[in-house]
Amino acid sequence: MRRTSKQIKIGNLKIGGNEPILVQSMTNTKTSDVSATVNQIKELEKAGCEIVRVAVLDKKSAEVLGEIKRRINIPLVADIHFDYRLALIALENGIDKLRINPGNIGSYERVKAIVEKTKEKEVPIRIGVNSGSVADKYMNRSKNLVKALVDSALDSIEILESLGFYDIVLSVKASSVPVTIEAYQLLAKQVDYPLHIGITEAGTILSGTVKSAVGLGVLLYEGVGDTIRVSLTANPVEEVKVGYKILNSLDLRKRGVDIISCPTCGRCEIDLIEMVNEIEKRLESCAYPLKIAVMGCVVNGPGEAKEADIGVAGGKKEGLIFAKGKTLRKVAQEDIVDVLMAEIENRKIEI
Repeated sequence: MRRTSKQIKIGNLKIGGNEPILVQSMTNTKTSDVSATVNQIKELEKAGCEIVRVAVLDKKSAEVLGEIKRRINIPLVADIHFDYRLALIALENGIDKLRINPGNIGSYERVKAIVEKTKEKEVPIRIGVNSGSVADKYMNRSKNLVKALVDSALDSIEILESLGFYDIVLSVKASSVPVTIEAYQLLAKQVDYPLHIGITEAGTILSGTVKSAVGLGVLLYEGVGDTIRVSLTANPVEEVKVGYKILNSLDLRKRGVDIISCPTCGRCEIDLIEMVNEIEKRLESCAYPLKIAVMGCVVNGPGEAKEADIGVAGGKKEGLIFAKGKTLRKVAQEDIVDVLMAEIENRKIEI
């Protein structure tokens, strides 16, 4: 059951309410390098990224945001820490959302200046609380990281609401999966603002994917989360791919290829691992929701994979091509991938 949250507008998109859960990422270029940043955002757009965030470290980075925004097609989020003046410049340059932690922006007057400008520009604010930067006063108050994260977020909400500002998105991330899950569960019970979920500093592609899949999977299954970001020490395009895989696995979104493949055993008489890798590579850019089964023997397919749009069941140096459980043709092992691609194309599936 999806948690009911307030709906917030970000550029030409909406999050919360009954809107789809959106996939977000962040550039790792120097934001002041406009060409590099725009090129990376274009790659992210191609992968399906729906919201992109950029780090705004200095005045130059803030001043080029308008140019970046003019050259991209998805909402642009400015990530600001410490210097409230950068937020004001970013807002003047047409950003679609601001990410701040009111706790490190400084005085109430500085936060007020930001809020007044966001009201004028009709831009939402994400309050982003992270375990690595949660203020000491919250840890000293509770001695519990989960409660410290949530208390920090609630206090920040109170500041913004006191200024008459309610276009708020929240996040309470930690690098610990259990801490992140518990913090979001606790926060979700106390507010109706949309939640941006993620495991912060999750790690490399393998460990980060596993941690994110476990943490985000639990929350999403419980109906918590309106946007997601998978934080990986990798090309941010990988974050988008993993994000969709997580959402697809829970039937929350349908984008790209879902490959059903068996783990192989002694019955397998074709080179299934190489074949699956080749199929995945060829269909990497496919945005169409396509379910493909690649099975090592007739025990696992087509019977167990009859719901697949199309697939192959291996035999002795050959394969049986099938669609929706119905046999199409038998082909030699060396022709399986090419024939499979041809059958996909014959079904007018754009890859």
